[in-house]
Amino acid sequence: MFKAAEVAKVLVFSFSLLFPAGSALAAETKSEKLSSSDANFIKEAAQGGMMEVQLGKFASEKASNDQVKEFGRRMEQDHSKANDELKKLASDKGVNLQNELDKMHKSAVDRLTKLSGAEFDRQYMQAMVKDHKEDVSKFQRESDKAKDLDVKKFASQTLPTLKQHLQLAESADKNVKGSKSSSKSTGTSSEKSSDSTNKSSSEKSSSR
Repeated sequence: MFKAAEVAKVLVFSFSLLFPAGSALAAETKSEKLSSSDANFIKEAAQGGMMEVQLGKFASEKASNDQVKEFGRRMEQDHSKANDELKKLASDKGVNLQNELDKMHKSAVDRLTKLSGAEFDRQYMQAMVKDHKEDVSKFQRESDKAKDLDVKKFASQTLPTLKQHLQLAESADKNVKGSKSSSKSTGTSSEKSSDSTNKSSSEKSSSR
């Protein structure tokens, strides 16, 4: 009887050790669950990052403007690094990420990669300025208001790079727009010069 009581005490003591541990584990697991806004931020950032890498690679190979090519290389490099960090964060937080672009982002890639030369440069940089303005706004908001500390940290650490990207995009965009204006101006000047020469020749012929 004594032995049975002792065994019972040991069992009770064992369960008393197990249940608090189990409760703590459950609490820890629960704390890892993200709010819907934080989870959506990770998913949207992952899609945007994949798009930036694909377009950056295309720009580095196909752009006609050297500054646009360099910008594309920078996008591919920086966003590949950020994407790897984001994948780890998503895995740690139990957020499932798609391996392929969604319909909206794929449509943007398809539209731009059908272009070439100066037209691609112009359209790509215009899109990059718009996208990075939106990215800076979203990452700023998340770095201020994210409920999860790890998500907040990722947004805060990535934000300075995105701001730099925006500056580079605006510079390259201005460059390609300036090239286009210069080209038009040169063309107009040539036309005027040609018209003036033809007019002068005509007048000389008439005077004869």
